[in-house]
Amino acid sequence: MTSPLSSAQAARTALATRLRHLRLDAGLAGHQLSLACGWHPAKTSRIENTRAVPSDADIRAWCAACGADGQAEDLIAAARSATSMYVEWKRLNRAGLAGLQQEIVPLVERTRAFRVYCSHVVPGLLQTPAYAAAVITAYGTFHGAADDVEAAAAARVKRSKVLHKRGRQFAFLIEESVLHSRIAGPETTAAQLEHLAELAGLPQVSLGIVATRAPRPLWSMESFTVYDDVQVGIELLSARVTITAPGEIATYERAFADLAASAVYGVGAMALIRRAAAAHG
Repeated sequence: MTSPLSSAQAARTALATRLRHLRLDAGLAGHQLSLACGWHPAKTSRIENTRAVPSDADIRAWCAACGADGQAEDLIAAARSATSMYVEWKRLNRAGLAGLQQEIVPLVERTRAFRVYCSHVVPGLLQTPAYAAAVITAYGTFHGAADDVEAAAAARVKRSKVLHKRGRQFAFLIEESVLHSRIAGPETTAAQLEHLAELAGLPQVSLGIVATRAPRPLWSMESFTVYDDVQVGIELLSARVTITAPGEIATYERAFADLAASAVYGVGAMALIRRAAAAHG
């Protein structure tokens, strides 16, 4: 697997390269561009070496100094795209936990084929209200953003209505350890496992479980979702990463396919779920 940060870094590098080429095409040395823009030469160096992401105003000033005002808006769009590829949770949490849940609704609504791999908890689209509240509470407590858990849990469960909309297909893969997680209490977890078994019976849903003791082609990794074949969303501890580069999307598609080939389905999956439910009492 490639690093989930590589798409974001590649986008930032591409932006820095375009800005540097503008300066060179204009025949300007770094200190000359810095003087024209009214900032310290070190700032130009940081931008060109991807140690700093330029603001909208920085890009407009850069283009003006290079006589390339017509390219400013395109470069600003590229900068915003690069910034959105890697977004720290502490920044996303500013809108509240409920806002964080609602933000992804447009992407979910326009997606027709979902491939979801979860290594730690039951996938959001399959969660019960009580289980969702437990997961969001744990997340919010760790990140210091636990002020609207109920609204966030309700928004997450509401989003799961997409499971019953026509024209969608869902392939879920979870690690067996997810079934035994103690992120929620025994009763909540038992109810969640029952709900999981019910949803696995839907014709549009495929649920695979990667058994702990079974031979496998890959280790467990960060949870990720492939939306159609155009975007991958990855959840790291510190940030959310969005991948749109075709080559990297293909890497996650291949990882999903490899794990799916070693998972158990149907009767085998139900046996693991029942065993876990019994363990939760």
